[in-house]
Formats: sequence, structure tokens, C-alpha cells
Amino acid sequence: MTNFQVYRKTLSFSLLEFLVDMFALAVLAGCCTAGFFIADNTPSSRALIGLVIGLVVGIILDVLISVFISNRIKAAQIAMMTKGVTEDELPDHPFHAGFQEIRGRFGAITAFFFITNAIKGIFRELGRAINQLGTAIGGDVGNGITSAIDSAVQTLISYLCDCCLGWILFRKDVIAAKAGCEGAVIFFKHGKTLARNVGRIFGMGFLSLLIIGGGFFGLSYWIFTLYPGMFERLIAEISDLITRNGGTVPELFQNTTFTMLLIAGIVGIIIWGILHSVLIRPFILTGVLRNFMAAGIKDIPTEQDFAELDSKSSRFAKLHKSYKN
Repeated sequence: MTNFQVYRKTLSFSLLEFLVDMFALAVLAGCCTAGFFIADNTPSSRALIGLVIGLVVGIILDVLISVFISNRIKAAQIAMMTKGVTEDELPDHPFHAGFQEIRGRFGAITAFFFITNAIKGIFRELGRAINQLGTAIGGDVGNGITSAIDSAVQTLISYLCDCCLGWILFRKDVIAAKAGCEGAVIFFKHGKTLARNVGRIFGMGFLSLLIIGGGFFGLSYWIFTLYPGMFERLIAEISDLITRNGGTVPELFQNTTFTMLLIAGIVGIIIWGILHSVLIRPFILTGVLRNFMAAGIKDIPTEQDFAELDSKSSRFAKLHKSYKN
């Protein structure tokens, strides 16, 4: 099967995840809006406080949605992607088969989302040596280089984590922590092979940002212009809060148009992040996952490989030790 065929046959998971993400976004927006207007209609009229409370409630609800719904959809999709790139075929009904594949494996999937934090820490730990390039140059140029490298590394880490989930689901007879260690070793041993997808990762990401992010930025700003009074009240409360505490508000941030543009930009980036991760990223991931799985199957990591990485990363050594005890 080609990468596009695997992507097309697993697209149903992406569409379901998109609906769940949009629902989560609606919950967050609804909580913020409700908090704003409820507090605005009270005698004290503390709309800003209501907005913050609504934001906190919305974030809590979104975390619950992510843990109990979104993560399961993601695991089922990657299970089918892994099956497609390793067995070169998929069941007639991959959507149903994907959830069947992860049934009874809640512990392994839950463990994965804990393991990803350890894996991210491992990469950040090893990435410090790379960031020394920017530090050595110094100044604004050096800081810019460091920031660019760090952003690139974080993006690659997210793909690695998904590949590790695929590897954990593939290695059914191996406990999740050990399979996670194997996934980290595979990346480091075959980094040059896996790095050939970097251009496509960032190229498609930038293009989708321009098209999707730019489109929703314009749409959001147009909607905001229909309700200027809400932004005027919000600016007034924020300014009042800051000045009462001895601060000053820059004139630019007291401008209603600028505030609308700023928030529209944030909304555009958020929606781009959702659409890119749900519709564009899975296609990129299919190619990365194919290379990752091929490299791992050809050269399954051994304890000797683990020992070598133990000496380079204390976080890896800790994860390695966790399943041995």
C-alpha cells in the first residue's frame, strides 16, 4: 500500500478526531463566553473575572475530553497506520478494526501518554548539545538560531512520540515501557534515515499555516467587527485592573481594532493547529511511520543499545530502569 492509500483508508479517524476537537473548542469558547456575560450582568460587573473562570472550567473539560476520547481515537488510527505500513494491507473496515485493535489495551495506551513525557524529556536533554551552537554564537543571531533549532526539535519529537505509539502497539508481547525505550533507540540509531522527511514536515506545515491559518484569521476578524462593544468593555476592564495596581497600558493595546486583530490571529493559529494535526499531519506521519517501523523491524534494539543510551541520557536510564524493577 502507498502512503496515500494508508492515509485515505484511515481518514475516518481524522474526521472523527476533528469533530471531537471542534467540540472541545466549542466547549472552551462556550465556557469563556458564558463566564463573561454572566459576570457582566452581575451588580459588580466583573466580566474579566467571569471570563477567566470560564476559561479555567473550559480547560478542565477539554483535558477530560482529550484523555477519554481524543487519545483513544489517535491510538486506533495509529494502530491501523502501523498495520498498513508493516503488513501492506488493511481490513475492509479499518475504522471498526482500529478500535478492536486497542480494545483491552487501555493500560498500554495510558502508559504511552505517560511515557511520551519521559521521551520528550530525553530529547530535550540530548538536544541541549545542539543548542550550544546558538549559545556559542551569542547575541540576537545566536538566540534566533537556538530558538529555531528548539522549535524544529520539538516538532520532530511529536512525530517520534506517535511513531513510538505505533511501535508499542506493534510490539504486543512487550510491555509499554520497554517498547517505548526501543522506540527512542530506533530514532537515535536511524536518525539520518528518518530525517529525510524533515523537508516535507516543515514545507507542508508552512503551506497549511498560510492557507488555513490565514483564512480563519480573516473570518474571525470579520465576526469580531460585528461585536465591537464586547471588546471595548474587555479592554476597559483590563486597563482598569492594570492601572489600579500601578501599571500602565500601552496605547496600542487600548485600540479596539488591534485587540480584534490580535485575538483573531490567536484564533486562526488555534484552528490551524486543529485542522493541520487532524487532516494534514496524518499524511506526513504515514511516511515517517513507514520509515520508522522498517528501521525498527530490521534492527530491533537490544539491551546493549539501551546501555549505550543510558550513558547519554539520565532520563532514558530512569525509564529503562523503571520496567526492569
